[in-house]
Amino acid sequence: MRQDVHLPVTRPPPGGRRRIEALIAMSIANVSKALWMAVLRIGIGWPVGLLTLTLLLGIATSAQAESASAAPSSPSTQAADEAEVLWYFWRDHCPFCREAAAWLDRLEYEQPLLEVRRVEVVQDPNGRALFLAMMAERGERPSAVPTLILGDAVWVGFSPAIAETLEAHLAAEGVATREAEASRWRLDLGPLGRIDLAGESMLFATLLIAFVDGFNPCSIWVLSVLLAMILGSGSRARIAAVGGTFLLVTASIYGVFIAGLFAALSVARHLAGIQLVVALFALVFGAVSVKDYFALHRGFSFSIPERFKPRIYRGSREVRRERPLPVTLLVTVVLAGGVALVELPCTAGFPVVWSSLLAEAGVEGAAFAGLLAVYLLVYLMIEVVILTVAIATLSIGRMQESHGRRLKLIGGMVMLALGLVMLVAPELMESLTGSLAVIGGALAGALLVVAVSRLRGD
Repeated sequence: MRQDVHLPVTRPPPGGRRRIEALIAMSIANVSKALWMAVLRIGIGWPVGLLTLTLLLGIATSAQAESASAAPSSPSTQAADEAEVLWYFWRDHCPFCREAAAWLDRLEYEQPLLEVRRVEVVQDPNGRALFLAMMAERGERPSAVPTLILGDAVWVGFSPAIAETLEAHLAAEGVATREAEASRWRLDLGPLGRIDLAGESMLFATLLIAFVDGFNPCSIWVLSVLLAMILGSGSRARIAAVGGTFLLVTASIYGVFIAGLFAALSVARHLAGIQLVVALFALVFGAVSVKDYFALHRGFSFSIPERFKPRIYRGSREVRRERPLPVTLLVTVVLAGGVALVELPCTAGFPVVWSSLLAEAGVEGAAFAGLLAVYLLVYLMIEVVILTVAIATLSIGRMQESHGRRLKLIGGMVMLALGLVMLVAPELMESLTGSLAVIGGALAGALLVVAVSRLRGD
């Protein structure tokens, strides 16, 4: 971009916008702390409270980072920014200046982000003073024009060789800037390599949706029933084998189900109105789940049908019987396969929304396989923790109906938020800040509903 400089140049006082945005970030952090205290008082459970706190602090950190990047530059930052400005000092009736000006016009056209500041040094005393000062700062004696300054580098005169050197210098600066910007979003995993987070626009949404999906009351209830049945064996190895097999089989069937959903939605996304259908499904699923918090056994519900629960109990008792371990594991595989199919109505909501978001974002092939693996690993985290605690303590807490109702509320609120986002602004889920805001806002809303219900004595 071309900029003819008329000096003196004044700059706005730094720090005003930064202070305002820092206050906003601090306010979000304070709200998150207050919500955490509410979590402790209403007893919704430390895992959900910790997730809410983490999400809201993440929003605060993201807001603070963005405010720092958008704030007016400090003196040191301004000095760094000067390296990105090409200064051109010139005077009238100078043939080399005319050649340099023509070259700069072409350079600005080819590099729209390049800022060229043109300063006349004979007729403009302020321009001459700036020229003398900048040369003195670099330890150079002002001798002639045209003079070009880029950062600490100085070129006096103009020739094809100078133009070629400057273009190479600008190209090197551009590569270094892009690499420095990209490195901010690289996650170093040591021997496993690096993940370019900037290139994984749906990674954050996957992590958050899968984590919330992991608090599914149906799957947690079934696992707790199974563990309660086999804890009597007193063998930690047997508990680990049975529990691990159960989780592996159910996760595999869940993965196949999600992959099928994604394949169907990838084909159907070209049809008019498919995103609207998925969004409406999310809203209905969320509304029914929220209804279950207030009226669990009334009306329609996305839960394990009551007629199947006696069969789950019987299957869990079969696992408890004294048999050789391979036979017990085979019975566990059969039980896990049946349970995975029976609980699909309870667990299908989040996979449908997540698969639709990925299909709309154009994710495919290896990228989808990687994100699916991440989804399943995160989804299993809660159940792996439950299994690990059961193995270590040889005990399992009973899942109360109140726990299930609260988990239903949390899942329902998140589903409602995702449905609304899909209708209004689906691109929000393609960024860290947007994903944190959507999921964090839904969890905060769930905490508020629970707090109000407790105050009313419901």
